[in-house]
This record gives sequence, C-alpha cells and structure tokens, in this order.
Amino acid sequence: MNITIIGSGVYGIAMAYALSKNKNNKIKMWTESEETLKAILDHRDHYDLLGGIKIPKEITFTCDYEEVMKDADLVFIMCAARYVGSVCKNIMPYINDKMHFVIGSKGIEQNSCRFVHEVFLNFINTKKLAVISGPSFAIDIANLEPIGLSIGYKSKATLNAFKKAYKGTNIKLRETKDLLGVELCGSIKNVIAVAAGVLEGLGYSESTRSFLITESIHDIMELIHGLGGNKKTMLSFAGVGDLLLTATSTKSRNYSFGVLLGKNDPKKVQEYLDNTTVEGYYTLKSIYALLRKKKIKMPVIDLIYDIVMKGEDPNKLVEFLMTK
Repeated sequence: MNITIIGSGVYGIAMAYALSKNKNNKIKMWTESEETLKAILDHRDHYDLLGGIKIPKEITFTCDYEEVMKDADLVFIMCAARYVGSVCKNIMPYINDKMHFVIGSKGIEQNSCRFVHEVFLNFINTKKLAVISGPSFAIDIANLEPIGLSIGYKSKATLNAFKKAYKGTNIKLRETKDLLGVELCGSIKNVIAVAAGVLEGLGYSESTRSFLITESIHDIMELIHGLGGNKKTMLSFAGVGDLLLTATSTKSRNYSFGVLLGKNDPKKVQEYLDNTTVEGYYTLKSIYALLRKKKIKMPVIDLIYDIVMKGEDPNKLVEFLMTK
C-alpha cells in the first residue's frame, strides 16, 4: 500500500516508523524545507529525537508535493493545524479519486474557528476522509509500545483502507462516525493539559489535578453535544484516554508549558513558546473564539484564557474549582 505522510515532525516520523512494520506498506514523507530534509537524512541511522531509532529504507523523504503524492493510496495530514489550509492548496493539483485521507493534525483554525477536517473539506471535496486521535506520545509509538487510537470516518471504504495499513503494527484502531467529537477531544485536551500543568507549577498534588480533569470531562461532553457531536466520544481513546495522558505527563509540551505558567516565570514562559510548538496555546485562542461565536458557555476555558493570555493570577484556577 502506498502511503503519503504530509509533515515530518517527530509524530509523523513515529507514525511512519510504526506503519513500516507492515511490510506491505511503502511510505513517502513530505518535509517543508531542504534544511529539514538534510537533517533527517543525516541522522536516519540513529534518529535521536525518537530515542535513536533507525528510520528504515521503506520510508523516503522529499520536499516535492508532486513526488510525494504520486501513486498515493492513503494520505496522512500530519502538519501543525495552522498549516493545513496551505498544505491542502498545494496538494490539490495531485489528488485523484482513489486516494483516502486521514487527518492527524490537532487544533482549530485561528481566524475561522473551523475544525481541521472542515478546513480540509473547504479545499478538497471528498467523502474518503477520516480523523485519528488518541493517547500516543511520538516516542512511545516509535518504541512500538501498544497504542490505541480513535478513528472517526465518513466512508467505510476509507476505514477499511486504514485498518489494512495498520495491520500488524503496534497501533489498534477503534472506530466512530463522530469526526467532530474525535477532533474536538484531540484539540481541547491540550488546553486542559496546560491548566493541569499550572496546578503542578503552583505546587498542588495529583489529587487536585485529577479534580480538574474530572470536572473537565463533564464540560467537554456537554461541549461536544452543543456542537453536534456524540457525548460518548469523550469515553474513547480520543477523549478520556488522550486527556489522561496529556494532562498528567511531563512528556507533554502543553503540560510542561502550564507548569512554567504556574511558577509565574514570564521569561521562561516566553522562551518556551519561542522554541517549542505548544498546540494548546493556539487552540486556546480558537476554542475561546469558537465558544463566543456559538454562544456556548464553558467557564473553565474562559478562566484558562485569562490566565494564559491576560496574565491573571494562576491561583484563580483553584478558587474556580472550589466554587464551581
């Protein structure tokens, strides 16, 4: 099976590595610059960003959209959410009717407040589309740990194609038709992870962070319902599974960012943002705007926004939990 992955960050490469364990898969990856391409190729025998794995010869790399899309059966969109629109524009000339697509990018477009799959469909009219999300750090995928992901799909043929691609890998797929729910869970968990990190930065225990996570689960279920999705999606790999992982681990960039906020060190906070992709930071802006656009109330998001974007006292998060 010919697989194309758009995006060569550590998560994309880890996914390619897992998919390469199915010997029927031939994988091509697109990367954004010659500089990044050279860095990957120079270190493919010992890729330090993923624990020193050897990137197998079945995975090839290119900066050329036409080349990477040629003969593709399955196309993974794995770039940062804010680049999905431009990526779609660039791959459009090379798309044909046989291709199936899956979105692994997480987030909500800043200006339009559209979910990533909505951005995709604005450019590419197809029913052969799915969304994947779940508890899966890149390093754990690359270490071939057992991983569970939710896949939201529009077409049964697309679902079957991706199940075939993952056969024999360390990744198990659980299916749902709730694309919106899967994507919302995968986006908003990064925001809650920032808040959980704030609590650690303030010196609070696992018990208090669990308090926050439990309250957030209820709120997210109501938000999914309010936006037209299925509440039960919150109980999936994409929902509770990913939230628990991201909001409790120092491997999470969003959680680590929150810790710095809680410690009230503006210089280190800005340095972290300048040098690290913190999806929860960008998603928070979009979620905040989306809630206002849809006239949906979610006070915990309002408070996190005030702490992160307006510099409000992080201790207000605990006060909120106790008075909610």
